[in-house]
Amino acid sequence: MLDLLALSAHLPVVEFAPDETVVEEGGAARRIWVLVSGALQVRKGDVLVNTVTRPGAWVGEVSLLLCTTHGAAVEANEHSVMHYAADGDALLAAHPAISRMVAVGLAERSNVVTNYLADLKQQYGDAPGISMVSDVLSQLAQRQAPAAPNRPAAGPPRPPCLRGHPTRGRWLPGCRPAAARRRANHPVELA
Repeated sequence: MLDLLALSAHLPVVEFAPDETVVEEGGAARRIWVLVSGALQVRKGDVLVNTVTRPGAWVGEVSLLLCTTHGAAVEANEHSVMHYAADGDALLAAHPAISRMVAVGLAERSNVVTNYLADLKQQYGDAPGISMVSDVLSQLAQRQAPAAPNRPAAGPPRPPCLRGHPTRGRWLPGCRPAAARRRANHPVELA
């Protein structure tokens, strides 16, 4: 597999001082970063979720792909150097190898979470509080639709693509999947 640092080497370099915010929880999400060196802390509210130190680690890919705001804050834990793409959609569209590596990374993380939850369920069975594990595993298995939105290659940051429930919500302008746009232009009834 190709090296993420090599694939992102053409991107501008941004440096962050210790305690400087890279990504603000709830902030607009069209950008993507690649850690070159340093250490980052990922926080959800006041909870420290992870410390990232691996060169080549991505920041911002989940909210970019889901077309949502950032779900966590990311801060530099020490002096950190990152490659930066102001338009993450354009980066992923122009570089299929990068898109594939991001997808593989997300699949690996999903696999780790699924295996961990299954292991918890196996070890603790019906112990109090463990019943939610079955619900989480079920939700992970059901997260296969709707299709990822088809976004333009360039443009300013946009709000989330859907209003309301993801499968019953309304698509915001410019964010409806290409197949739905094609159907809307023909006299065929949408299901």
